[in-house]
Order: sequence, then C-alpha cells, then structure tokens
Amino acid sequence: QAQLVESGGGSVQTGESLRLSCAVSGYIYSNHCMGWFRQVPGKEREGLVAINNDDSPIYADSVKGRFTMSQDKDRNTLHLQMDSLKPEATAMYYCAVVTFCGGVLHWEQYTFWGQGTQVTVSS
Repeated sequence: QAQLVESGGGSVQTGESLRLSCAVSGYIYSNHCMGWFRQVPGKEREGLVAINNDDSPIYADSVKGRFTMSQDKDRNTLHLQMDSLKPEATAMYYCAVVTFCGGVLHWEQYTFWGQGTQVTVSS
C-alpha cells in the first residue's frame, strides 16, 4: 500500500515562503490523483491543488498565484511551494493520493494520506 510522509512545515512570518515535500512509497497505480490539502481545527478540510495523472495542476482560488505544486518525473515526490504566506494559511497541511478521481480538489475522494505537517504564519 502507498505511504506518504510530509515534511517542510514550520513557523514563518507574513510574506515569507515555505516549500513542503511529500515522499510517496509503496505501490502506486499508474493512473492516480495526487494533491495537497489543509485543515484548521473546527473547519472542513480544504483542497488546495491537485493533479490528475500528468494533467496540469488544478488550484483552489484561495491559493492561486501564490502556491505552486510540482512532482518528480517518477511521481514518488510531491512539492508545494508556498509564497507570500498570510496568517490565514496557518493549518495542518496534508498530501494525499487516490487511484482515480473526478473532482481533484474533493478531499473525500482520496484514499491514502500523510500524517500532516504544521504550517504557522505569524503577523
């Protein structure tokens, strides 16, 4: 089964940047969706950006133009470059994967999840 481990979180000030990584191990089907999500305690998990196979990433309006997702050619590592961070970005960030999906930003469709990495943005 697939295993995912996020890293790169931390505490930064408003306007600074962070780069998150997600290491994927185990068997991964050739057809898959992979994405980044975040969750604040008491609020619903939010899809940030995801890709369907080798298609272009789909971004949520809340992060479009500031966050950038990429993956290695062998698809074993995901990255999330986060620029111009704001306090509203404070959350637990997760990467996830599923064999196939319809709406790539719908977290309910994803099967395998990492443990999360905390991002805190102070003003």
